[in-house]
This record gives sequence, C-alpha cells and structure tokens, in this order.
Amino acid sequence: MIRLENLTKTFKTPSGTVTAADNVTMEVPSGEICILLGPSGCGKTTALKMINRLIPPTSGQIFINGEDTSRLNDIELRRKIGYVIQQIGLFPNMTIEENICVVPRLLGWDMKKARTRASELLDLVGLDPNQFLRRYPKELSGGQQQRVGVIRALAADPPVMLMDEPFGAIDPINREIIQDEFLKMQAELKKTIMFVSHDIDEAVKMGDKIAIFRAGKIEQYDSPDRILAHPANPFVADFVGADRTLKRLRLVTAEDVVDAEAPVIARQGKVADAAAMLQASGHRIAVVIDADHRPVGYLTADEIEGARGSVAELAHPLPATVPVRADLRAVVSEMFAHDTMWLACVDDNGRFVGTVTQPAVTRALGATYRRADAA
Repeated sequence: MIRLENLTKTFKTPSGTVTAADNVTMEVPSGEICILLGPSGCGKTTALKMINRLIPPTSGQIFINGEDTSRLNDIELRRKIGYVIQQIGLFPNMTIEENICVVPRLLGWDMKKARTRASELLDLVGLDPNQFLRRYPKELSGGQQQRVGVIRALAADPPVMLMDEPFGAIDPINREIIQDEFLKMQAELKKTIMFVSHDIDEAVKMGDKIAIFRAGKIEQYDSPDRILAHPANPFVADFVGADRTLKRLRLVTAEDVVDAEAPVIARQGKVADAAAMLQASGHRIAVVIDADHRPVGYLTADEIEGARGSVAELAHPLPATVPVRADLRAVVSEMFAHDTMWLACVDDNGRFVGTVTQPAVTRALGATYRRADAA
C-alpha cells in the first residue's frame, strides 16, 4: 500500500548540504503497521513527512496503493492520508464532535453522516459519545484528547495513516491503555500505517514491521521478531538493547504456550481421585475448579499421595491467574512476583483453559529463534 523508492531529502545549511533521508526504499503491505525507529536526527520523521508532502522530497518516488503521489496536488494527497502528531492539535473553540467532523465536512459529507461517524469512532476508542461529543478539548484529559486526535485522523476513512510519536507525551499507564485500544481498532479497520516512535518496547508491541534508521539510511527493515533475534549489525543490536531476548516475550502470548491438557478436578471431588489422575498423567499439579470451571486452587502430587478426604479440604489457594491473551512478559512478571514456576490461565470469562510453566516459556523463546533462522 505504501512504497518508497530511493526517497531522498537534502537540506542546504550555512555549513553545506545535509542529507536527512538517503535513498530510503521500503514497502509497507496493506493493513500493516510499520514503525520507524532510530535515534534523534536519523531521518525517520523526515521520511514520514515526505509521504504527505509536509516536506517536499529532493528525489525519489512515493506510491500509495500503486499510485505515484507526485501526480496528485497537495490537497488530493492529504485527503487520502490521516495524520496524527504528538501535540494532538485539536481546535480548542470546537466541540469534540466538531473536531472529528472537520475533514468529513471539507469533503462535502452531510452533517448527519459526519455526526454518525464521530459517534461510532468515539465508541471505538472507549469514549461514551453521549458524554464526550459536546465537550471541548480543555474538558478532556491528555489521554482522552490523544484518542480524539487519533480518531479525527480516521474520520474520513483514509486508507493510509501517518503517526508521528502519537503517544509519546502520555504517561506510561495511559499510554498502554491507548496502545491497546488502538490495536483493537486496527484489528477491525486494517489501515496501512507508518508510525514514528523512539521507544523500542512500543515498536515491538505495535509494529508488524520495524525500520531502524541511522544517518538517513535504513539499517534493518524486518519483523520485530527477526530484528530482536537477528539484528543486522552492531548498531541495531546496541539500539534494541542487550535485553532483546526479554523484549521478545511481548511477541508470544500465554495462548501460544498453554498446556490445555493440564489435569483439573472439581472442588467437591475426592483427593484419592486426584492422586490417581496425577499418577496416570505424569503431571505433578492438579488445578481445582468450581462449578463454573473457574480455577480456585491446586493440589500437588507429593502432598496428596496416600491422603484421604475431599479436594476442598486440602487444596491450596492459587497464587494468581493470567488471561490467556496476556503476553509472556506479563506472565513471567506474575511468576516472579509470586515465586512460582507455573500459573493457571483463564479465558475472557474467567474459566480455566490450562497452565503455563517457565519451561514452556523457555521453549517458546527457543522456537521463535529457530523460526527466525529458517525465515
């Protein structure tokens, strides 16, 4: 959907010519998020701004959906592109509804259609239209304003979005929330997005692809997994950090490693039955579930060997549970916090779906290295 071919930008300065972007060539497939990453002054923002011609290219070509954008005037081009910046840029004298409707109105939409779109988009990012449509920007928190800035760029349903550090000014807790909301929205809308960031953790979480820049050139353009597992050179390895293996925990979820065959026994069951089940299966732990299949405790094979009585009498409380959709960074964090080698996983309704163990996490990381080697 977005293709850059030998895109170059030079600036003349009193001390000579500076090359901000140097023959940048890359392609972002339709429906994917590409993160442009690198140190300050590396050319990532320059490359982004050339796409919607906020900065005119010195040479090279830009294609959107196969169309050479040099054949479009600035207005035609920018109508095809949503643009989000860190500073948000909401109009303070307009309501939230009016802010979202700015571009649709410029495109000639009737007000009913534009207002319906504004309401749908607010709902999509978890803001109640009944509460927020009539408010002014100053009545919203910074995180709420940032959400409005994102959906304003989506209001006219552009196929392409450009985002320049859109969540950089938000505090860490709200940033995680907004990132999650954005990824949910992207899963539904499938926009083609180029996204400038300075945060490797954000890039790994948000990107289908990452382009790492240095001095105007792309040092590596690949999937997050490939970049973390096989940095192309020492610069990339140093930039993504010595803890890059731990960063890869974000790329795998509990669902990918869960043992769905983990033994379970009802709370009202007998300990002798649990002991027999564990002996037959070779497992050392049985998870205790209630009548709604929710995990409420556990038994160990060593403790119940030869024991009698009910499961409820001998069961230990669970240290914690983790959602099956959680990434392995969150899972491992819970394991460390509770000093345990395993955790019970639950679905969206809190029902038990299996267990995750530290050995399973280690195997998963090894498997992703092997996949990266084979690619």
